[in-house]
Amino acid sequence: MAPHPEAAALLERSHRLGADPRNTNYAGGNTSAKGTAPDPVTGGDVELMWVKGSGGDLGTLTGQGLAVLRLDRLRALKDVYPGDEHEDEMVAAFDYCLHGKGGAAPSIDTAMHGLVDAAHVDHLHPDSGTALACAADGEKLTAECFGDSVAWVPWRRPGFRLGLDIAAVKEANPQAIGCVLGGHGITAWGATSEECERNSLRIIRTAESFLAERGRPDPFGPVVDGYEPLPEAGRRARAAALAPHVRALASRDRPQVGHFDDTAPVLDFVSRAEHPRLAALGTSCPDHFLRTKVRPLVLDLPPTAPLDVTLARLEELHAAYREEYAAYYDRHATADSPAMRGADPAIVLVPGVGMFSFGKDKQTARVAGEFYVNAINVMRGAEAVSSYRPIDEAEKFRIEYWELEEAKLRRLPAPEPLATRVALVTGAGSGIGRAIAHRLAAEGACVVVADIDARNAEAVAEALGGPDKAMAVTVDVTSEEQITKAFEEALLAFGGVDLVVNNAGISLSKPLLETTAHDWDVQHAVMARGSFLVSREAARVMRAQGLGGDIIYITSKNAVFAGPDNIAYSATKADQAHQVRLLAAELGEHGIRINGVNPDGVVRGSGIFAGGWGAQRAATYGIEEDKLGEFYAQRTLLKREVLPEHVANAVFALTGGDLTHTTGLHIPVDAGVAAAFLR
Repeated sequence: MAPHPEAAALLERSHRLGADPRNTNYAGGNTSAKGTAPDPVTGGDVELMWVKGSGGDLGTLTGQGLAVLRLDRLRALKDVYPGDEHEDEMVAAFDYCLHGKGGAAPSIDTAMHGLVDAAHVDHLHPDSGTALACAADGEKLTAECFGDSVAWVPWRRPGFRLGLDIAAVKEANPQAIGCVLGGHGITAWGATSEECERNSLRIIRTAESFLAERGRPDPFGPVVDGYEPLPEAGRRARAAALAPHVRALASRDRPQVGHFDDTAPVLDFVSRAEHPRLAALGTSCPDHFLRTKVRPLVLDLPPTAPLDVTLARLEELHAAYREEYAAYYDRHATADSPAMRGADPAIVLVPGVGMFSFGKDKQTARVAGEFYVNAINVMRGAEAVSSYRPIDEAEKFRIEYWELEEAKLRRLPAPEPLATRVALVTGAGSGIGRAIAHRLAAEGACVVVADIDARNAEAVAEALGGPDKAMAVTVDVTSEEQITKAFEEALLAFGGVDLVVNNAGISLSKPLLETTAHDWDVQHAVMARGSFLVSREAARVMRAQGLGGDIIYITSKNAVFAGPDNIAYSATKADQAHQVRLLAAELGEHGIRINGVNPDGVVRGSGIFAGGWGAQRAATYGIEEDKLGEFYAQRTLLKREVLPEHVANAVFALTGGDLTHTTGLHIPVDAGVAAAFLR
């Protein structure tokens, strides 16, 4: 069914506004449109409002992301509004104004849109408008910037009363195209969708020009000697060295995924003299600090400080941060406040290096960082023309621990079993590795797709959902340098690594007398030596994180089964199998579990079998190559062919949370090869 014309125009306007980060932040702001439609009960026309619902994003808004309400019922709520003390009760009342089934839950800003006497309303959080809203003399600056075309509305927590305030301001200022909301953002309106969008952009661009023309050139003060950004290569190496330790700090209460940002706005901010003062004031726009917490953890050392000194100082600052956050909670919590959600920072600023941000998944971590960049831009604008003055701490607490925000959290689906875990899978560009990558991603993990074939790795990462879900790294596991670089890229992308699958391999099938020393060396270099190198780097990262971890070896039934013409391959698989036992014994004290999976020949989808191994094994058994999978199946107890997905299932069984007390184990996935029974 085609959407109502007003709703269709609203979606198009929302997409245009949400596509430009200068207009609003991710999932920030809301838009609405009013119009008439037939009432399916009476057949007569009824006035409706379409408004972005709770939790959606303007840039990707769909019809299902809109709440549809009857305006007569919504406006009638003015007559029963019980006053500011019962503000939150009005959100539940919106449900009684809904028109029809489906759609999104109405947000707290629904009243703003419904009570303002305009057919179209935009509420946005542009950095330029929010800078004026968070300036010490924001009301005066708003008048200087816009004259009487844009009104000022003092800070008020979002809700029904704010909707009444904005409606009253519009009525009292018929010449106004919108207003600046103190400590918050902007609201604009228009008689048509085009006029409303035009007015929103006029407010945003006019504020940008005002700040640029009137602002001081160095609102953050001079660059502090020694706090200049490191050169790119050294900066990112330092960030990778810090990342697992910083993630450990951010995950004391619960595991978090990380994101690293060393863009120019961040590096400039943390190099300047005023950044400690401004960071301590905290963010202001409610959309910001709900994701960034009220303030970040700020390292107070130059980037050239010795790493051990830096790590020790981060530990001290983290302990102080947790104490301060707990005190903040205690100062403002009431008997009805939700429990403290955790005292770890969501944002960590490191001069000369950049910013680490954290969240329950990669997207949340990335968005938290983007919001702090918004906050930096707001601080810059406010300091350029005045001084930055965010809303006070008590108001921040009221929003951060608002029961309505808590209700949003309760509506979130339960996390997937591997949520917050970062997996690195070698040989993940095809066959078994690709199946493992897909299974781990489906269970909630962020996946680093490591493969010697860059094109295959990139294709798998894209299929898994792109940068917020997966990334590709090109790595030859015989190269220590490439392995180290792969882990560094993983650390910068996701903050750490929790789950490593040693799957990369090759297969040479030859009788003893035809196996050369070179064959032996190549086979062992890729699998025995390669998995050792990967595990060693994984252990370094996991120990630094202090979160435990899993290392899985994809070995083979050949690790225990003596088959013909297979000396190099089977011997290196036996080496890998014993690495599982040795590392399980060594790393257990760090909470790192080492287990293995022993498949039988996986023919379908296998890069190894397609690359010549299949033909060699078929010749050994005297059968046609296309019959090899069936041949393997018939020699098993279950008479079933083993597929890549079956190996992936075993990897998940070992890492998905049910086998928390299992290490040093090998799971056969061979459909029952009696000669390969473990004993």
